[in-house]
Amino acid sequence: MVNVPPPFVPGAFVGAAHHYRARVYFEDTDLSGIVYHANYLRYMERARSDMLRLAGIDQRAAMDAGEGAWAVTDLAIKYRSPAKLDDDLLVVSTVEAVRGASVIIAQRILRGTDTLSGETLTDGQVTAAFLSPGGRPRRQPAGWADRFTAIMNGENIPC
Repeated sequence: MVNVPPPFVPGAFVGAAHHYRARVYFEDTDLSGIVYHANYLRYMERARSDMLRLAGIDQRAAMDAGEGAWAVTDLAIKYRSPAKLDDDLLVVSTVEAVRGASVIIAQRILRGTDTLSGETLTDGQVTAAFLSPGGRPRRQPAGWADRFTAIMNGENIPC
């Protein structure tokens, strides 16, 4: 019998929300063991990337095909309480609006892995626009807006 670790599954959809688990490592903190403020954005970015991957939105294929890439065009974040070394975190992402060339995603970072009992540490809202290789806004590739709308509505996403 071969000892094989379980598959890496950091995130999953729970209804209309994407849940992404993370842990605070020493490298994420300052000397006091508190997460450095910019690292919350890293957790949020990883959660959004995982959400897109699970929804069948292939960012890499769009870049390789010369169609373009996502860029954050607006960001609002509210820090409520600090995360600390070794905390289990849960990043909950929900799609709030879908437009031809952009999407607005709300994100919460909680301490713990339960949305009912977890303490909200950070709230954020991100607008991401799809840009051509030349940096101009352009419509999302065919089908992506439909997938975002399905996520927003809590529908099953065919991948």
